[in-house]
Amino acid sequence: MVTKEKDGGNCVVFVSNTGQKKLKEERGYWGNKAEFILTVMGAIIGPGNVWRFPYLCYKNGGGVFFIPYIIFMVTCGIPLFFLETAMGQYTNQGGITAWKKICPLFQGIGYASHFIIAFGATSYITIIAWAFFYLFCSFSAELPWTTCGNEWNTESCMDYSFLNQSFSNMTYRQNSTLPVLEFWERRVLKISSGIEDVGNLRWELVLCLLLSWVICYFCIWKGIKSTGKAAYFTATFPYAMLLILLIRGLTLPGAMNGIIYYLYPDLSRLADPQVWLDAGTQIFFSYAIGLGFLTSLGSYNTYNNNCYKDCFHLCLLNSATSFVAGFAIFSVLGFMTYEQGVNIAEVAESGPGLAFIVYPRAVAMMPMPQIWSVCFFLMIILLGLDSQFVGLECLMTSLVDLYPFYLRQGYRRELVLLAICSVSFLLGLSLVTEGGMYLLQLVDFYVCSGTTLLLLSFSQSVCIAWVYGAERFYGNITNMIGFRPSPLMKLCWCYFTPCLCFRFMLLCIPEDDLKCLPPLGDKVVAPINELKPLSCEEEVTK
Repeated sequence: MVTKEKDGGNCVVFVSNTGQKKLKEERGYWGNKAEFILTVMGAIIGPGNVWRFPYLCYKNGGGVFFIPYIIFMVTCGIPLFFLETAMGQYTNQGGITAWKKICPLFQGIGYASHFIIAFGATSYITIIAWAFFYLFCSFSAELPWTTCGNEWNTESCMDYSFLNQSFSNMTYRQNSTLPVLEFWERRVLKISSGIEDVGNLRWELVLCLLLSWVICYFCIWKGIKSTGKAAYFTATFPYAMLLILLIRGLTLPGAMNGIIYYLYPDLSRLADPQVWLDAGTQIFFSYAIGLGFLTSLGSYNTYNNNCYKDCFHLCLLNSATSFVAGFAIFSVLGFMTYEQGVNIAEVAESGPGLAFIVYPRAVAMMPMPQIWSVCFFLMIILLGLDSQFVGLECLMTSLVDLYPFYLRQGYRRELVLLAICSVSFLLGLSLVTEGGMYLLQLVDFYVCSGTTLLLLSFSQSVCIAWVYGAERFYGNITNMIGFRPSPLMKLCWCYFTPCLCFRFMLLCIPEDDLKCLPPLGDKVVAPINELKPLSCEEEVTK
């Protein structure tokens, strides 16, 4: 016998002797509101907030960059963030089955987003392995990237003792390399000559990669019961590290000069389409839109949770974190320019160049550099782990919702998760070879590119607004939270968001897809030329 029962609203639970109601109860909910907030914080706040947003502000007109950034946040970021979260909460399903319930014709959106998650999880964790390598090296008596004379250094290595001297001898400077760059390329990566030369496994990185996967597995092996608890530490501790680095940075000589470079407004940049493009892509990547994270995490909310208020708070927190991180980063860059007498353009970078070349170089000039190095790389590791294990949790949520009768029995969920982590680790071994960096770029460029997320965002806004019906979805949300959201949300879903996404795709596709590809850490990877800073001769030519 089969009966129907209401489950807190319009959601219908089919109850029968086969135990379907029991399976629904076993899916679980967040223990409290804090677990949901902290887990979503971990999903959307990653290394990209630290090493991409501040650089974009500096590059795109300083304080003027906030104008297009806020416009895109209001018209695309918050509306899509709210759409995905509300859809998960209303359907009580993961990123695949939620679309199957809302509009079966568009369930391909869910499969596409999880395909990106699977590839992204395999590649993105490589950053965490690098950060672990640097963290372990930080516990040495002398930071290994501060001096020449090591086995990996070349004859052209220029010791840090030369950095405080005058650079009047430009010939010497042009023919030299810094120890931090040689440590990154010749010690950490041992990078090969090209993608055709895969080379050997970097066994130290293999162990760091294994450690990263073990941590991720035990953070989520019990589902949201363990994910929510882990988020109490992994989502909050990076803020403590960021605060420490911010205070230290602001007390360094020359810090104010770096902050001026960071925020000095240049109104003429508003006429540049690239500025608007950078603002839009930063919103999409930093808010984790189109990846299915928000739908899966929202599905564990209780039916009447006020997700409308939660989404506003989380979006504002994300952007505020990016803004504050800029002060921590550029105060240190200002210190570097003060110490070395160089222009800030020579040290301001985005992506892995900042985390693994510029910041370690800055740390080496501080008193007690080991302490500041440990703080920085702990922050990068925890920011990365958050996004990593939330992505895996979303993948498992969708699999369990697709096959509930099989995966919610015994330890099957844990075993399937172990199999996914093991296979991903084995596939990731190719990324910690001497030619792994090139493979990393290849995977990212064709799977996790900006145009992919733009297409998914365009599709889901069109589906909800014009196929399922914006007014109908508004009614569902009103039934859940008890009031109607702002009419601006509906206007954005119907008009602003799809039009802007479509315009973005036109800008990205024709000339160079790389301009829509964010630097490593925003769930994707940087172009190769961002990993190897230009030499002085190339810089002059440029």
